[in-house]
Amino acid sequence: MSKALVIIPTYNESDNIVKVLHSTLEQEEPFHVLVVDDNSPDGTAQKVEEMQAHFPDRLFLMKRPGKSGLGTAYIAGFKWGLERDYQYIFEMDADFSHNPLDLPDMLKVVRSGEADVCIGSRYVKGGKVKNWPFLRLFLSYGASVYTRMILWMPVKDPTAGFICYHRKVLESLDLNNVKFIGYAFQIEMKYKAMKKGFRLREIPITFSDRIEGSSKMSKAIVREAIFGVIKLRWLKLRGKL
Repeated sequence: MSKALVIIPTYNESDNIVKVLHSTLEQEEPFHVLVVDDNSPDGTAQKVEEMQAHFPDRLFLMKRPGKSGLGTAYIAGFKWGLERDYQYIFEMDADFSHNPLDLPDMLKVVRSGEADVCIGSRYVKGGKVKNWPFLRLFLSYGASVYTRMILWMPVKDPTAGFICYHRKVLESLDLNNVKFIGYAFQIEMKYKAMKKGFRLREIPITFSDRIEGSSKMSKAIVREAIFGVIKLRWLKLRGKL
């Protein structure tokens, strides 16, 4: 059995899911993949089920009854992976904004003991963003600076969603007490791991905006990230983190 599990949350990703699964599963490293689908009306889950015939022991599907948020999808996936003794558990998007070919480099960092959490980062030296308009890039980078200033967290891409965790990190966190579900979820997980004393390392990736499908960004997700950072700092000051 592989020790590395890649969790891919999906909602209406039928245009991308087959390609991203092939790219992940056909690598030399025998990654396992768990797709967490939130009842996509476009048939995403059906496409995964069709692929399971080709990868019966390495591709798994968790169906949820409705759209419940990115964070809850990952929490469900983390628990599933921990129950099955995976040592290395990844977060990765389904839309090729994260390149599956970067997975082995991230795994190497955690497997070698260089870090407990490896973050695929847009904003360290060598990292890039492709196909984003200037305003979106400016806002994203500004959000990372804002987060670092409020939380004093030495991570240049705190909202990054391409991550490899050693299982001991996830085991140490109270996954039932994660408070956020959008971009603030990504910040919260890194912040709590850092406060637990785990080593976080960023490696450069090229982040490409999706070509197929539609973005899941919303005003509510942006608001959660802005105010979630302040809430995390407040909870820390009160000794509740």
